[in-house]
Amino acid sequence: MPPAPQDQIAPLLTAEGWELLASLGPYRDDESFALNAALRKAGHSPALVSAVLTQSRLRTKAEAKFGEFASRMLFTQAGLEQATRLSVAARHAQRFAAAGISHVADLGCGLAADSLALASMDINVTAVEMDETTAACATVNLIPFPNATVVHADATSVPLDGVDGVWLDPARRVTSTSGTKRIWDPEAFSPPLSFVEALAASGRAVGVKMGPGMPHESVPADCEAQWVSVGGDVTEVALWFNAVRRPDIRRAALVLSPHGAAELTSGQDFGAGPVPAVGPVEGYLYEPDGAVIRAGLVADVALQLGGHLVDEHIAYICAPTLVDTPFARAYKVRQVMPHNVKALKAWVKQERITVLDIKKRGTAVTPEELRKQLLPAGKSHSAKKGGGKTATLVLTRIGEDRVAVVVEPV
Repeated sequence: MPPAPQDQIAPLLTAEGWELLASLGPYRDDESFALNAALRKAGHSPALVSAVLTQSRLRTKAEAKFGEFASRMLFTQAGLEQATRLSVAARHAQRFAAAGISHVADLGCGLAADSLALASMDINVTAVEMDETTAACATVNLIPFPNATVVHADATSVPLDGVDGVWLDPARRVTSTSGTKRIWDPEAFSPPLSFVEALAASGRAVGVKMGPGMPHESVPADCEAQWVSVGGDVTEVALWFNAVRRPDIRRAALVLSPHGAAELTSGQDFGAGPVPAVGPVEGYLYEPDGAVIRAGLVADVALQLGGHLVDEHIAYICAPTLVDTPFARAYKVRQVMPHNVKALKAWVKQERITVLDIKKRGTAVTPEELRKQLLPAGKSHSAKKGGGKTATLVLTRIGEDRVAVVVEPV
């Protein structure tokens, strides 16, 4: 049975533990056994060695979210999985700073990613966390900021006197002996969405991070909903109320990539907005970013591209020309075929294809299974394998017809 999170953190909160952790440089996984033995031989207890090595691995993993700050922070496995990327947390903090908010309560602060970003903008922060071990990590992570205080308490029971802004990241998973399980009902979150709405009704500036799969019908009527994607992955939908809600914006898609940030917004409610044309698969096929799809802004992108949908219910766009856009990935259409396994297998053989990337939308096909059916026996679909030709296949439907589109990534 793996050690409890507190058993992996408590040994680090000593002079010996902190010094040993700070002295440990990067190491490879295949070196961990020898390192474990060397640290024990040096006189460190097995519990401390285990805690230090675990934390070192978590710090390395956390660099993807926290960059250079990770080397001075403490993490739990569960907390790191749920933590906001620092680049996204900075945008949350900018909302409160732009609204002139001076004191934010971060209710359910976790490892304090958002509190870090808020405090770095000279905003006073009260970070509240119910889990004792996670609160201890948050306290360590916020040591550089005298304007941040950590409170170990239930987020729903903390007085908010003098607080003019609230940020929440409700727990959307329950933990059991078999692991963690995602919760889908916003009223089952901790704290629930109704608690967030009650806070907003008080007039305070309120922002809340929700799961990106939140149904449109669950989004409160008096807020702005902003879906965020990072490097193509949709990470959250943030709901913004009162002073941190932007005027005339109901829904938005924020796309963050190595090339910068781009945002698409609409002042209209879900289900309203432009109605795109529907037309054939031709020219260039565009796959909208996940944040665009979640925000219901596919039609807006189609209009920007001068294009049309291939089916009114499917988020694939075709346009006659290539347009550079941060909101969709472009492919050159090479061939359109019926989705027929026998015909596709013949096409693979004729074209001598050994590396096949399969994308799909609007069809129940499993790409991995189809790939096994189409590729010659013994051939790998991995691009790391040399030889043969590479092809990209897009599976979708147009009305009742299933089609396979051969495309070339741009």
